[in-house]
Amino acid sequence: MSKRIETLRNITIIAHVDHGKTTLVDALLKQSNIFSDREDPGDLIMDSNPLEREKGITILAKNTSINFRGTKINIIDTPGHADFSGEVERVMNMADGCILLVDAVDGPMPQTRYVLEQALSYNLNPIVVINKIDRAERRPEEVITEIDDLFLDLATSDEQLNYPVLYASAKDGYAVNNIEDAPEGITPLLDTIIERVPGPIGDAEKPLQILVTALDHNNYSGQIGIGKIYQGIVSEKTQATLIALDGTTTTHTIENVFIYEGMNRKKVTSASVGEIVAITGLENIHIGDTICSSIEPVALPPIKVEEPTVKMTFGSNTSPFMGKEGNYHTSRELYSRLSNELRTNVGLRVEKTDNPEEFNVSGRGELHLSILAETMRREGYEFQVSQAQPILKTIDGKIHEPFEYLYIETNEKYYGVLSENLNRRLGILEAVSNTSKGNIRLKFFIPTRGLIGFRSFFQNATHGDGIMSSQFAAYERQKGKIKRTSQGFLVASEPGISVAYGLINAQDRGRTMIHAGVNVYEGMVVGLHSRASDLVVNVCKEKKLTNMRSSTADIATKLVRPLSFTLEESLDIISEDELIEITPNNLRLRKKILSGDARHREEKSRSKKEF
Repeated sequence: MSKRIETLRNITIIAHVDHGKTTLVDALLKQSNIFSDREDPGDLIMDSNPLEREKGITILAKNTSINFRGTKINIIDTPGHADFSGEVERVMNMADGCILLVDAVDGPMPQTRYVLEQALSYNLNPIVVINKIDRAERRPEEVITEIDDLFLDLATSDEQLNYPVLYASAKDGYAVNNIEDAPEGITPLLDTIIERVPGPIGDAEKPLQILVTALDHNNYSGQIGIGKIYQGIVSEKTQATLIALDGTTTTHTIENVFIYEGMNRKKVTSASVGEIVAITGLENIHIGDTICSSIEPVALPPIKVEEPTVKMTFGSNTSPFMGKEGNYHTSRELYSRLSNELRTNVGLRVEKTDNPEEFNVSGRGELHLSILAETMRREGYEFQVSQAQPILKTIDGKIHEPFEYLYIETNEKYYGVLSENLNRRLGILEAVSNTSKGNIRLKFFIPTRGLIGFRSFFQNATHGDGIMSSQFAAYERQKGKIKRTSQGFLVASEPGISVAYGLINAQDRGRTMIHAGVNVYEGMVVGLHSRASDLVVNVCKEKKLTNMRSSTADIATKLVRPLSFTLEESLDIISEDELIEITPNNLRLRKKILSGDARHREEKSRSKKEF
């Protein structure tokens, strides 16, 4: 018989990016006495991935737990960026309630709507927390009204409209039931979780069922499957059946069972219904698989994840520097790594192409794919990637392309330059509203391809004083050509080592991207041209000797500091004619066709066809 587990709560924390989820988890962990007096966990405790700390965003969903007044609370921290919404979708089924965190100044944002809609579709009991209440520009009454409107629009039952509201400063580590209350720590939020989030319900006497929602790996234990026990009991050293997404079944022996305690996993002999567990001993396990009883093997419904809308080509490095910097550079190694990523990255797709050296990799956005590329780079992989392209669909015999809602908040003085640029990208302004201190909020409906390269422009145009986010809207009939302001490049004319004299001549025509003393090859991009067209330059050209002596120091002083681009910035500026060569040590922009003569012939051939 099914019964509710009153001593257990499973809860996820959801929010728009930068609204304070991870900071709130920090406060919950620090005030739950899971760390000793000698331990200093620091900040952003759950963001253990180096890229998460560098970029200040949560990329991967993670599990932890605390104990409060005899009740164990399993906490699932989720990403707030739309590109990683697949991470949100795959963990919702482990929770019975959610904390919806909303910034006291920003109010509900695009991703707020998306994650709340997901949570309500799983019938999670929501707790609303208005965060950053310590900020002087807070507007709690208005934010609550906006949240009420959001719930009225999304709720599917009257019960979902009956949610508690708390006020918090995750940074200062407190939450209160009423904004006038004196802060006394995070206890009011914990009390609300115990009171308003139901314990998991299930039958421990029924055959085992666990849906695998996350994977981990240990050098000693091997593959680790993570998920919630829907029914039954899981025990170590027992037989279990693994049902894959395609319906195939295999039998395995469960070696070890772990539960979460604070930031650690605790080995147990068994765990019962409702608990979130980590299991070893199952080979070739994937997210979405079902671990179940070998006597009565029945699969659970698979995890539903939205399809990707953007793709890039990942290929073996074909530059003259191939194999010199990376530990892994063959197409076999590249495909193996991409295939392995599919085990945990549920929003990703990988397909082979007609070229055995290249693979189409599809994801939820440029950031989603660039994080993957950056991760592989740090692991020692060497490869090259193309410009991101939208994924097209044929519907009723017509070509359709993905469209997105683009949300922008910035100072009103940037309205003109942003609107002009987005109009060229076929963006349609749907809404504009004023916020505090001269800021505006803009909502555009725009083709996904119109957003390719926009992030870099946005950051430069607003001087970093703005926030942008996007959300998939729908597939619609393909629109016309986008009027881009093409970026011309300075392209090396011959191989060699760059010298100061050659760079000085090049910088007269634009901005260089390399120092003196750098190995270059023909077709490598060495700078940005001041015009829209490409210009071939010889950065290896030495100054001819004359009777007049010249000082090397004098030449060096004329050199301008070269431009430097991150991987994301590089993806924003390249076009269909360029690739990015990615190695553990360097990022190089290059032309797809390295030979200048070959590029010239290709251009002539293309011109004849167009004529």
